Amino acid sequence: MQKRFLSSITSKVPQVLLTLGLLYSSSAAFAQKSTSASPYSQFGLGQMREDLLPQHRAMGGLSTGVRYFGSVYNTNPSNPASYSAAQFSTFDAGLYGNFTQLSSKNKSDNTADFAFSHITMTFPMKKAGGISIGLLPYSDLGYNSNSTQKIDTVNYRKTFTGEGGLTKAYFGYGVNITKNFSVGANISYLFGTLNDFSRLELPFNYGLNVQQQDKREIQGVSFDYGAQYYKTINKEYSITVGYSGSLNNAIHDRTTSFVTRTLPSNNSDDTNIALDTVSQTDRTRRDLNLPLKHNVGITFARTNRWLVGAEFKYGDWSKFQVRKGEENLKTNYGFAIGGQITPDPTSFKYTSLMDYRIGFRYNRTQYFINKQDINDMAITFGVGLPLARNPYSGAFSKINISAELGQMGTINNSLIRERYVNLNVGFTLNDRWFRRNSID
Repeated sequence: MQKRFLSSITSKVPQVLLTLGLLYSSSAAFAQKSTSASPYSQFGLGQMREDLLPQHRAMGGLSTGVRYFGSVYNTNPSNPASYSAAQFSTFDAGLYGNFTQLSSKNKSDNTADFAFSHITMTFPMKKAGGISIGLLPYSDLGYNSNSTQKIDTVNYRKTFTGEGGLTKAYFGYGVNITKNFSVGANISYLFGTLNDFSRLELPFNYGLNVQQQDKREIQGVSFDYGAQYYKTINKEYSITVGYSGSLNNAIHDRTTSFVTRTLPSNNSDDTNIALDTVSQTDRTRRDLNLPLKHNVGITFARTNRWLVGAEFKYGDWSKFQVRKGEENLKTNYGFAIGGQITPDPTSFKYTSLMDYRIGFRYNRTQYFINKQDINDMAITFGVGLPLARNPYSGAFSKINISAELGQMGTINNSLIRERYVNLNVGFTLNDRWFRRNSID
């Protein structure tokens, strides 16, 4: 057994190294580009993105209790125990788009963002289980607020903005302990920069503006784990019960503050370019405790036909070290229900081969502002579009598209309401990359 395990790993070393190189080069595509336009992203580490691929987002975020789609495995970083179910080498990459309407009692504004979302690879190792590596967005920072004030006869503006994001690079392993029970774990490296800007802007040709930038460089290692129990019923049906979670992992925040003077300009391209630095603080370090998380999910499926499920999520942010003057975060919890149906996988009609997905999710977030809980809920739906299958190599591909129509926050208590449409497009390729040639 040990020899087979080592042989299985050794045979994959060149391909894994190539994959790691691809992931490393792809990390530039994330480049701290924010895809959030949420005023609530200024709290904590920004707006959390979760470890979900489009096929899971389309079902309300079902993932913990998901092992197969039909009879085929899809990469599922949310529960590393699922890696042991991999049948093919699986590549998944995608794009993300967001359209948001921000509203208060007095006005509203619309924003849109697009970005590269994820790249993952999963490799089966037969009886030794499966491994997965990838890059995922972890959080986004993107907010903009301003107010106009007056000194004597001069009107000036105070502006607060934020930009940046965190990325998660992970390596995971899952293995079957028994025929029906599997466990797994991810080790992840979180990295990125979050920038908060506060500016005092004077009228053009009146004087110099003043800007303070707080640059937060975030780095650290985190661990998460999972388990799944999978049972077939009468050969055609199956049930999967899953659990995933993480401990209070500690990461590091290194913050540097700059105060600069900028020259007002009527040209937006020249706005807020620093002329000089008035002061700069030394980089200070502090530890941040990530939340303790517990997720429980269950799905019931008919092979190659349909899948339905439900999930409960819990995260304790109460021990997270907020910045000075920032309100403490709370415990968040939520639930999701959803499913998928494939009308007839044996049909020659393309629309009968497609996967149709729908779901609903509700989340009471960790934000508690102006004595108001900030809730997030969304209706989700999507499709899986199968592409041509290669009868010789066994390769087959699918395009997964998901949409989330949701609302976060409220216009009560001087708060902001977000109504958003999140779009995700993923390309999935399954192939037998490590199959030995039958003819030398």
